[in-house]
Amino acid sequence: MSDQHDLRIRGGRVVSTFTGEEFAADVLVRDDLISAVLPPGTPADAREEIDATGMLVVPGFVDAHMHIESAFLTPQEFAAVTLARGTTTVLADPHEIVNVAGRDAMRWMIDAGQETAQTQLWGVPSCVPALEGLEEAGAALSADDIAEMLRWPGVIALGEVMDYRAVVAGDRRMHDITAVARAQAAILDGHCPNLSGAELSAYLATGVDSDHTKNRTEVVLEKARLGMTMMLQEKCLTEEVAEALLALPQLPPLCLVTDDLAADHIVDKGHLDHIARVAVAAGFPPHVVLKALTWTPAQRLRLHDRGVVSPGKRADLVLLRGELAAFDPALVLVGGRVAGRNGAPVRPGTVDDASALVPLDSRVDVEPQDAEVFRWRVDLPDGVHTFRAMRVNQRDTYTEADGIELPVQGGEVQWEGRTTLVRVRNRYGRSGTVFAPVLGRELADGAVASTYAHDSHNLLTIGTSRAAMATAAATVVADGGGVAVVRGSAGETVAARMPLPVGGVLSARPARDVAEQAAAVRAALENWGWLHLNPFMSVSTLTLAVSPALKITDKSLVDVVRREPVGATAAH
Repeated sequence: MSDQHDLRIRGGRVVSTFTGEEFAADVLVRDDLISAVLPPGTPADAREEIDATGMLVVPGFVDAHMHIESAFLTPQEFAAVTLARGTTTVLADPHEIVNVAGRDAMRWMIDAGQETAQTQLWGVPSCVPALEGLEEAGAALSADDIAEMLRWPGVIALGEVMDYRAVVAGDRRMHDITAVARAQAAILDGHCPNLSGAELSAYLATGVDSDHTKNRTEVVLEKARLGMTMMLQEKCLTEEVAEALLALPQLPPLCLVTDDLAADHIVDKGHLDHIARVAVAAGFPPHVVLKALTWTPAQRLRLHDRGVVSPGKRADLVLLRGELAAFDPALVLVGGRVAGRNGAPVRPGTVDDASALVPLDSRVDVEPQDAEVFRWRVDLPDGVHTFRAMRVNQRDTYTEADGIELPVQGGEVQWEGRTTLVRVRNRYGRSGTVFAPVLGRELADGAVASTYAHDSHNLLTIGTSRAAMATAAATVVADGGGVAVVRGSAGETVAARMPLPVGGVLSARPARDVAEQAAAVRAALENWGWLHLNPFMSVSTLTLAVSPALKITDKSLVDVVRREPVGATAAH
């Protein structure tokens, strides 16, 4: 082997993810591996040099749980913008686009990801549809399908097992799905908010051993105590959680994850680097945060070639400005090659006509969206009736069951001027339309419509009038899927729109364009009065029928805890 190295990173300070120390060292790279970590000035020949004076050298960031579709970007565009922020490896669960178009969609995502410099690994979605029998998606995966897909190149995990109530209840379908994943020694990712006690034991016994959802602090500790890998996303990073974990005799393995971040958030605030800064603000020491970004998720993903700056490891490296706590990427290297500089990609993503490339049916197959289809008809006598309603909040995606009294006249609910209404319409050429009131928002006249609606991605419309809802829905249909916000009692103004013609969940545009569209939609939602820490998630999870407590699908309102459909009337 030649004694010459390809690259020398000199003048920086390396941060050890093993000891938490910072120490002066030069890092040398040969091919795509770290070939040496030497005291400053140690003689060694290298073809190129990078001056890292005043910078910290840390491993590339590893995201052990996320969904590329949440950024509304193709894998190529996602890689370009997130690499520039230090995220060199991801485990992606493509359950959004797979719910739309099944196996073909996942194959396309994998192939597209292989064209990037980012290491994109994959989990087979475990819940397609998310709640069998209570919603209609565009595809369905059986245990046999999943067993085959787990053998595809780049696939290392079973995606988050969201139907945790079915697992706890011993449901045969979920038993078979987790069993085939265990038989192939796959990683089994979890999703079980506030699951505790005997039910948590039953869930863990299936081999599912991580959770990324928001939990009460005492449940976080319970899960960590039992060996569940706790994956903390932004909404989980509270001072209370940090204090409780740091007070333990031994800090459990922690992973920082993004889960769902839209393109505008990534471009404006960052990716895992942003989550790191949130963790520091919550009270986690910077060296603990770094380990949760690098070594621990690498071990979780069984990637023993990364997560520490050490000879023989992959040269995925981030050069940070200033103090570690700032997590401010100045330069990002992938396999020893520069992929990002000052938060911007060095090699931008490439977008062809993505909508033409995807071998899936992206149609939004519904009747013309006019005001007539937004009449809420019921089989009830004239008079005032109590209707079950969904109450939302400004913090998370929890939706409570509530009630509201509304008059019925001639078999039609007279809701306009009295409440906000949500409607879900099956978009895959099947019957299925469900209405429900939404409480907890003071909205101006207007509406939002979206085909980005977890996880079946049917046509979701929320509004204050039938006319506004019709305008929003018609705009989305005309775009071949996407999100549109309209203002005015008749939807006179399209305040913002984001076409998502790739399966109704991804854009075919460059990341910067999508970020601008997403920012406009976010602002339009907030100006309308839909105030939330993450407006996209608040809207799009009204249909997530495995997330507590009351959700809506194209078939019914769903009591999530009981996994049962519930009627629209007699809420109390």
